[in-house]
Amino acid sequence: MTANKSDLRRGILYMICSAFCFAVMNLMIRLAGDVPTLQKCFFRNLFALIIALSSILRTHTPLRIGKGNLKYLLARSAAGAAGMICHFYAVDHLPLSDASILNKLSPFFAIIFSYFLLQEKASGAEWLSVAVAFCGALLVVKPTMSLTVLPALIGVLGGMGAGLAYTNVRKLGTRGENSMIIVAFFSAFTTLALLPSLLLHFVPMSGYQWGMLTLTGIAAAGGQIFITKAYACAPAKEISVFDFSIVIFAALLGFVFLKQHPDWLSVIGYVIVIGTAIVKWRLAKKNAA
Repeated sequence: MTANKSDLRRGILYMICSAFCFAVMNLMIRLAGDVPTLQKCFFRNLFALIIALSSILRTHTPLRIGKGNLKYLLARSAAGAAGMICHFYAVDHLPLSDASILNKLSPFFAIIFSYFLLQEKASGAEWLSVAVAFCGALLVVKPTMSLTVLPALIGVLGGMGAGLAYTNVRKLGTRGENSMIIVAFFSAFTTLALLPSLLLHFVPMSGYQWGMLTLTGIAAAGGQIFITKAYACAPAKEISVFDFSIVIFAALLGFVFLKQHPDWLSVIGYVIVIGTAIVKWRLAKKNAA
């Protein structure tokens, strides 16, 4: 299925708007300051849960899980929660653009997980794209024997968790599970999983920090709404690559608000990862034609 030009333009615009919202979310996470990572994740997911349940009630979507889908929902939620925690930690300790590009390794991890878990065959070009993307990530991580590399490695784990989560989302999609049920289940799972940590280790927050976390939730909800609209307008193969615009937005927001300046090795890494994604996207379009 190929979208007409009008739908394609709207799909691209929505995808770019989604990327901007998620870049703003990352900025708000950072501006919330020394609030613990798990506490930030809790409130981000609590807000998302409220949005998801409101949408379910508004559209009268049955609160029912498809037969045999619970194990995939649990796997998606556990992987997504772990990936989100790692990503939030990376956002707190790395330049926003570095954290964003490492999280965007998720489509390449999804190729690996889909091969082993879904028995989906990958072409030689796809395996090559995985290898090249990881080489680009090495320039961002800059491995050393020092603990200073830890936040970047945790950022890679965030991308891995997201890749595993997306693999299970794909499986749920093929089994006909409602997308809003998937979102609500994930948000509820993560909120409940983080609740004990919040109760035991809650750190009082200033009005400013409450405001930043509220904006984090609003930006995340906006990103989710726009990405849903984007995929309703056009197939993933035609617009998914525009999600990488988050790296550009993150770099600009990091420079303006946090005075962050990614080094040249990181910039080269961005170019390699995004360039690989573009080549992979063009090959997918060509093969689908």
